[in-house]
Amino acid sequence: MEMNEEIYANAEVAADSSDSEQSYEDGHVNEDNLQTQRTGRFKQSETSGGETTRIRCYRLTALCLLLLSIVLLTAITVLWIKFNILSTDKTKLETSHNNLTIERDQLQTSYNTLTIEREKLQREREELERFSNKLGWIYFSSSVHSISNESMTWTESRQDCRGRGADLVIINNKEEQEFISKLLGIRKAWIGLNDRDKEEEWKWVDDTRLSTGYWGRGEPNSKAGDEDCVLTGDRSDPVWNWADYPCDDKFIWICEKTIFN
Repeated sequence: MEMNEEIYANAEVAADSSDSEQSYEDGHVNEDNLQTQRTGRFKQSETSGGETTRIRCYRLTALCLLLLSIVLLTAITVLWIKFNILSTDKTKLETSHNNLTIERDQLQTSYNTLTIEREKLQREREELERFSNKLGWIYFSSSVHSISNESMTWTESRQDCRGRGADLVIINNKEEQEFISKLLGIRKAWIGLNDRDKEEEWKWVDDTRLSTGYWGRGEPNSKAGDEDCVLTGDRSDPVWNWADYPCDDKFIWICEKTIFN
């Protein structure tokens, strides 16, 4: 009986021991499983966090690339527009340059032609001056002048000039007046100016009205009441020396023939 109880007691101890070992093993296994689950969740969390970071990096990179592409496209567009503008300006400048070159060549040709014509006219004028001087005509500006050796009335003087294809001199400017005075010296000579048609309305022999006169002091005065014709050289002044005289008085005269219009 005691042996049975001891066996039974040993069996219970063994059973308790086996249950304890099983419980320990089950607890150990559960702890391992819990650790594994925690590790898995941590790894999953790490994996999920890394993937989120990478996605954000990808998106940021893609956004940067998109913005860069937009900037590059804008820059290319602006450069293309400027290139087209510069190309157009270049074409215009080349066209203008070509036109200016053509005009320059034309002007150069015209200049050369005018230079040749000028030299030709210069030679012809010199020859004409020499020829005129031989005939008693003196060249000035675009005309030749001749001073008579005898004295006549104003009307007779004009008839003589016209008979030689000329007319009494018309003095157009101060330079010509000084030239005439130098030719005359101290002499007086008829010029082609009168007011015979209307008193104090002075006209040249070509019917143009007097615009600038070189009258001496106190002239014209028409002292005798019929001083309708004009002579030069009445004063010692080389410019201001015109005077009105009776047309029937006799003086030398100056003829003028225009050779260049």
